[in-house]
Amino acid sequence: MTASAPLQTAQVLTERYGPAYRWLVTITGMVGVVSMVLAMTTVNVAVPDVMGAFGIGQDKAQWMSSAYMATMTAGMLMNAWMTGVLGERRTFVGSLFFFSVGALLGGMAPTEDGLIFSRLLQGFSAGIAQPLVMATIFTVFPVERRGMAMGVFGLGVVFAPAIGPTLGGLMIEYFSWRYVFFISLPFCLIAAVMGLMFMPTRHIPRVIPPFDWLGFGLLCLALFGLMTGIADGQREGWSSDIIVLRLVTGTLASVAFIFWELYTPRALLDVRIFANIEFSAAALIAFIFGAGMMGSTYIIPVFVQTIIGFTPLLAGLMMMPAGIMLAFIFPLAGRMSDAMPASTMIIGGLLLFFAGFAWMVTADIDTTFGTLVAMVMVSRLGLGFINPSLNASSLKALPADKVRQGAGIANFMRQLGGAFGINLMVAFFEIRTRFHADALTATQEWGNRTTSRLLILVEELMQRTGLPYQQQKAGAMEYLGGMMNTQAQMLAFSDTFIIVGVVALLALIPAAMLSRSQRRARRLAWN
Repeated sequence: MTASAPLQTAQVLTERYGPAYRWLVTITGMVGVVSMVLAMTTVNVAVPDVMGAFGIGQDKAQWMSSAYMATMTAGMLMNAWMTGVLGERRTFVGSLFFFSVGALLGGMAPTEDGLIFSRLLQGFSAGIAQPLVMATIFTVFPVERRGMAMGVFGLGVVFAPAIGPTLGGLMIEYFSWRYVFFISLPFCLIAAVMGLMFMPTRHIPRVIPPFDWLGFGLLCLALFGLMTGIADGQREGWSSDIIVLRLVTGTLASVAFIFWELYTPRALLDVRIFANIEFSAAALIAFIFGAGMMGSTYIIPVFVQTIIGFTPLLAGLMMMPAGIMLAFIFPLAGRMSDAMPASTMIIGGLLLFFAGFAWMVTADIDTTFGTLVAMVMVSRLGLGFINPSLNASSLKALPADKVRQGAGIANFMRQLGGAFGINLMVAFFEIRTRFHADALTATQEWGNRTTSRLLILVEELMQRTGLPYQQQKAGAMEYLGGMMNTQAQMLAFSDTFIIVGVVALLALIPAAMLSRSQRRARRLAWN
């Protein structure tokens, strides 16, 4: 748009469409968010298929999710600068374009490295778009209706992960795992068309504002060092030179990033905004919430496919009832967040989330489909109460001129938690799998009568098939090894579910801080 063309600002568009404009721009942003969050979670049911297609382990396959979230985290910090340069409309539509390119590249990727690159591109595009949508919605609604608006927006943030595995399972069941990457394309097209109509615009400035490239580089170095160090630690050895170098480099880059952001006048991340206690507590909850939400969204479909033997479609259908439930819970939770303290809903949601995973620790190969559905529904009910209150409370604590920056930081903290949540949970799972495998192996000796009897029975079964004697022995030992590996993995998954629940309980500490801060603010307002 040239400098002489009339601007379609939010005020101009509101005058054109009337009060309905608030919901038109909300739906526009939500459709875009759905397309991006779908791409973030649909791939989780494809992990076993991708591992088989490329002959890779879970430590490499998990990059389909964690690489997406890591670059999304970095992209979020470019949102304010890009929006200031290009405006909401150009930034929104442009991010959808590059996101779609990444989806096409992922579906056609010939190697796992090409697949990971496509996820990097998608994650970066999603990181730029999501805080833009959140801030735009927050701006067009009056204060007393922002909680409800955040509840509707939250449908895209939490409802999409619930239905994503089901759609991914359908694609794998009737086509192949590659079609999982194409699911988001229709949503991207619809969102782009609506964005050209309803997203506000602004003139491109004659002088491009400076950008904190050093801070951005330090952040990327920190993410790369820490996440690759954690992901490869079990395979390379935690004390190996390369892993120690990556972890130390990532840690030093993180510290340098914080100090640089305090020093530079054009900070990429306004670290001083954390001086607001209420916002800091909400941001810390967002980090822990992101770790628990995304870590669990990744680990549950992998668990039911590798341990219980579900197909990708059945794994996705297991998540569907929770998604339908969230469709009803989110509007209600949004209204409740306008009428009651946000900390109350957050604490209640965290306890429900913990209860769901405490129950899931009992899951094993004999757990029924209906029981697994109930377990997922309990934890997702907690998410339904947390998200609207968390979004609204993190921004209500800030002055108007800090809302856009605060929206970016709130999303940044949640996605940063999600990226590290997946990364750490996969690393923890691999460590515990090795631990349980070693412990089980130590018990498998000839003095163990149960093991000896099992081997004899398996050999007898193989003898009936006509196999030679040596193959009977080898087959029996292979069968025993497979049983032990499955048992070790099942125990490791149970340990991981415990950690997910503990992560939710840790978030109660900043939730209590948030509650105390809000009570203090209410007392000051009454006086």
